[in-house]
Amino acid sequence: MFALAFGLRLTTNPIDRCLSRLSMRSASLLALLLLSSTARADLPSPRFDRLVPLGAASGSTVEVEILGNDIEDATTLLFDHKGITAKHVKDRKFAVAVATDVPAGTYDARLVGKYGVTNPRLFAVSRGFTEVAEKNGNEDRATAQTVPLNCVVNGSSKGGKEAVFRFAAKKGQRVVAECFAQRLDSQLDANLTLTDADGKLLASNGDYAGKDPLVDFIAPTDGDYFVTINDLSFRGGFPYRLVIADTPHVENVFPRVVQVGKKSELTIYGRNLGKDAKPAPWSVNELSLDALTESVTPPDNILNRGLFTFTDHPTGHSVLPTAATCTLHGYQHRGVPLLISDIAVSLEQEPNDDPLKPQKLPLPVALAGRFDKERDADWYEIEPPETGSYSFEVYCERIAGRADPYLVVLDEKDGRVTELDDSGIRTNAFDGHLRDPQGAVNLTAKKKYRVLVQDRYRRGGARYQYVLTIRKAVPDFFPAVIHHQNPGPGGTTIRKGGATYLDVVVHNKEGFNGSVTITATGLPKGLHVAPTTINGDTRGTIVLWADKEASDWVGPIVMTATGKRGDEVLTREVRPYTRVWNSADLNSSRPTRELVVAIAGETTPFALTPAVERIEAEAGKKVEVVVKCDRLWPDFKGNITLVPQLLPNPIKMNTATIAEGKTEVTVTFEVQANARPGEYAVAVVGQGQVPFAKDPKAAKPNTLVPIPSRPITLVVVPTKK
Repeated sequence: MFALAFGLRLTTNPIDRCLSRLSMRSASLLALLLLSSTARADLPSPRFDRLVPLGAASGSTVEVEILGNDIEDATTLLFDHKGITAKHVKDRKFAVAVATDVPAGTYDARLVGKYGVTNPRLFAVSRGFTEVAEKNGNEDRATAQTVPLNCVVNGSSKGGKEAVFRFAAKKGQRVVAECFAQRLDSQLDANLTLTDADGKLLASNGDYAGKDPLVDFIAPTDGDYFVTINDLSFRGGFPYRLVIADTPHVENVFPRVVQVGKKSELTIYGRNLGKDAKPAPWSVNELSLDALTESVTPPDNILNRGLFTFTDHPTGHSVLPTAATCTLHGYQHRGVPLLISDIAVSLEQEPNDDPLKPQKLPLPVALAGRFDKERDADWYEIEPPETGSYSFEVYCERIAGRADPYLVVLDEKDGRVTELDDSGIRTNAFDGHLRDPQGAVNLTAKKKYRVLVQDRYRRGGARYQYVLTIRKAVPDFFPAVIHHQNPGPGGTTIRKGGATYLDVVVHNKEGFNGSVTITATGLPKGLHVAPTTINGDTRGTIVLWADKEASDWVGPIVMTATGKRGDEVLTREVRPYTRVWNSADLNSSRPTRELVVAIAGETTPFALTPAVERIEAEAGKKVEVVVKCDRLWPDFKGNITLVPQLLPNPIKMNTATIAEGKTEVTVTFEVQANARPGEYAVAVVGQGQVPFAKDPKAAKPNTLVPIPSRPITLVVVPTKK
């Protein structure tokens, strides 16, 4: 979606852009309403808002400035690669050194200060580019900043003003200018324009990868060219990285699915791919792509551990950050997400757009497809070898495809068996709701069915790839955790003697309804996480607590989930996610490589401990548990209201109050009659008005502080007859 040389071509898809903006406005309005009802006071929770500049070259050192909230005494900046280190220079400034062997990619940076660890912010590392700092006064063509080709410009938006950069290019040279902002946790909504020395507009673009723009052109003559960047929302101070280069630029690869344990041949599509590349039959807005063939063998541990590994955080899949890859088994090749499957890979064969001449597919199948052109309709025919439940799944947003596909299954008499569309979980900060269809359908053996896959808006072209899998249903689950911080981003910090919790999201697929048990490893002395069972649900919480005598600590821990598929034990790494923004975009989340937690700060004001860690209850009955309170701040003597903390669906609890000056109360859990037997993790949250001020000499107004109790394992047994 960009404009080309040799004349004005405004190529941003109007449907895409309109839908994106309407969706964002609707979501923003909803989010504002929700935030107004859920915002609450709390003890300081450090928040990392901005990192400037957003990156550096390998083998270099750069001074960065940080912005945030509750980041007093933040003299440590941690990265998720040991080759990136930071030294505190002065208030809110660090010297970041990137070792020469750090690969190009994106990395998480976290601040550590008096009140603990923050949420992460992304930092990009480049290789082979000249890093340039934007200079002031480059707001028009006459004062444009001259930059070399193959550079990365580190700049920030200027409100309603533009930033203009001049570079030289030779006739026939293909140059790509690309802005990285949303993909690096910046809220800049950038627009790029490209003009020649006479001011003629050659290219313009807004949204290409999410909200980040890209322009691609072939220089018509030797001379100077101008790239202009501005913020479409007229805001200032949002950082970006602008790449202007004639180096290899990968658009995507095909196929987008590879079989585990097999060497696969991929075709790389892109620009400036080198002397071994050939002209591709594909173009993006009338400029042909290059094609380069290479072989890959996917990692063999992806399926066993339930992983998605990446060199660049997958943040450009839509106009808002999403957890798009939360149900993807795969990895990135040249920055492009690939699905890994245990099924042999097939390729779509055109023409297959006639419903009377569908492409026949064997089952099971993992098919790599593409909407070749506008209004392309891909028809397939299947004949199930046996009767039963079959899983249909289209991967598009998860692999950074640009389509919004839907799927229809028809029987031999053209009767509609099912239609599948968007899927996934969206809750609190976690956004795993996808434009990818998935579902299970009962089919009859030896009968023929036709399957239609099409983009909802009838778009097509080189960027509209997808993967279709059809197979007998294989139950599986995808677990994820995200810090429960409302309304903004936050890190996972436990005060000494206190507790915090993480939201757990489990995507149960293809009929999986078993229990999932989560355990943690890599814990330091004094930090605890009890094994937590989520029994047939998609939501839950996991509590972390620290001893009063625990030492300050910050570092990654690993959470692993186990469940059963029949007699087979499934082991899945729990994927960590973070909320990206604290604005009205309520559901904005992305993956991280590590789950980082900290023990920090003074002791917690109070701690809640159930008198028992494990209790048994019959379905349809009630059970009582004494919850004890340890008041660790001498000046806190007020009431503590106990409320449920996202209890499992079949378990209910009424609120209870630990009266002023008291240290315990009895709470009652009611187990519904339809509760299935098994273990359930339950906990309560205590809310108290705690006197607090950052300045120890200042008056201490009351602050509403919520703290979870340590968890209880409630074992449900069948009602005795």
